[in-house]
Amino acid sequence: MLDAAIRTQLKTYLERIAQPVELVASLDDRPESAQMRELLEEIAALSDKVSARFDGTVERRPSFQITRAGEDMGVRFAAIPMGHEFTSLVLALLQAGGHPPKVDAELIEQIRALRTDDGRDLVFETWMSLTCHNCPDVVQALNLMAVLNPRIRHVAIDGGLFRQEVEQRQIMAVPTVFLNGQPFGSGRMELAEILAKVDTGAAARDAARLGAKAPFDVLIVGGGPAGAAAAVYAARKGIRTGIVAERFGGQTLDTLGIENFVSVPYTEGPKFAAALEAHVRAYDVDVMNGQRVAALEPAAQPGGLATVRLANGAELKGRTVILATGARWRSLGVPGEEQYKTKGVAYCPHCDGPLFKGKKVAVVGGGNSGVEAAIDLAGVVEHVTLLEFADQLKADAVLVNKLKSLPNVTIHVNAQTTEITGDGQKVDGLIYKDRASGIEHRIELAGVFVQIGLVPNTEWLKGTVELSRWGEIVVDAKGATSAPGIFAAGDATTVPYKQIIIAAGDGAKAALSAFDHLIRTPAR
Repeated sequence: MLDAAIRTQLKTYLERIAQPVELVASLDDRPESAQMRELLEEIAALSDKVSARFDGTVERRPSFQITRAGEDMGVRFAAIPMGHEFTSLVLALLQAGGHPPKVDAELIEQIRALRTDDGRDLVFETWMSLTCHNCPDVVQALNLMAVLNPRIRHVAIDGGLFRQEVEQRQIMAVPTVFLNGQPFGSGRMELAEILAKVDTGAAARDAARLGAKAPFDVLIVGGGPAGAAAAVYAARKGIRTGIVAERFGGQTLDTLGIENFVSVPYTEGPKFAAALEAHVRAYDVDVMNGQRVAALEPAAQPGGLATVRLANGAELKGRTVILATGARWRSLGVPGEEQYKTKGVAYCPHCDGPLFKGKKVAVVGGGNSGVEAAIDLAGVVEHVTLLEFADQLKADAVLVNKLKSLPNVTIHVNAQTTEITGDGQKVDGLIYKDRASGIEHRIELAGVFVQIGLVPNTEWLKGTVELSRWGEIVVDAKGATSAPGIFAAGDATTVPYKQIIIAAGDGAKAALSAFDHLIRTPAR
């Protein structure tokens, strides 16, 4: 299962285990059980502190538990955790073996203190795909919770391995999380976000803690490339810098491959996002992650304090503010889209594509992202129909030629998607209008992947700073907005070409402009 290089690397990692760990497998006669046995035996052979046995009695087979020897720790994989989940496996082994996690002490104490009102255990199930780059964050967060708190249990389930259960539960997107048998969440979730959902007192404690912070010289809203670059540049000036973000990394967390960031020939989005955060944390920056911003109140007079109000009620103050809120996938806005999100309507082909193996799907959007999605999906699903509103595809010629060479792809241009249909539980089709003839057509399919561009995250700024008709923050050449002391950078602004490298440069520029504003404006 493991090649020589991975075995050598894993052996080195396993040397960090302080307490004996057991791998307890529940197997059947499927070929995947034999593969799981082989993997666990290989891991056990790499460390005298890891042992494997195959007498587990869990009904979902094949699966295996990772537990401290002599204990019943609630960490389980109903999967052969290779691909993107191999890191999740390694971290679970280390944490079960007593290696300290790289998590804030406050979060660790919050996890250990979690209890349910009725005394029941918190039992999480995460449905994931081994090709999903969003899933590991969820799996690793819930595994850590299960390691730290004996009343928490978690199983990570490979949807491709348990297809019958996927059909029974109508799971159409990954990651999908259930808590005690009930839907809990879908999509990427970080540890703090999960804790906020299960710990009802967390929001009030957070608000009190954040509201007590002293004013910042530069307060940055958003943790993507623009926000991270702004934080680094501001901190290097030796001024008090804070960054508040809903999720650090922004859109890069949803990007599989990055090949155009100069000096980095190739990396993956989650890895790039982790590097952004690590770089910011290397400086004296107050990082406030997992926080949604609700409102901005610019300073009443030059040199005064602007106020950033969070969704939990806390207020943060800053002599200057840099808005780097980024953008999100644009929705079609047609009947059925909201109803069937995560039930056949999807936005990430890399994550959710494997769930549609052998089925018919559509991709809406003929730009680079849409054509790339169609090419990706064509290797997994039975058939892909690509729909483009304009009279020709807008993607690069090399991508269009590749798409047209695929035997299981149909392309419709001048096609206006008017409705996504379903049976009340999941998607069963799509209706589009031929814009040339006006005739409507219906396609029977199981999934619709929407790839029609981005919309800036600026709704909360209406009436505060000038916005373009597209909702972008209007900025000048220095990144200044219409409000004194308020700057903006990245995909949320009117700067053309929404690219990672451009956003990072804009963030640096906004920080330098904010510093220039500070040294020229007396504090009040």
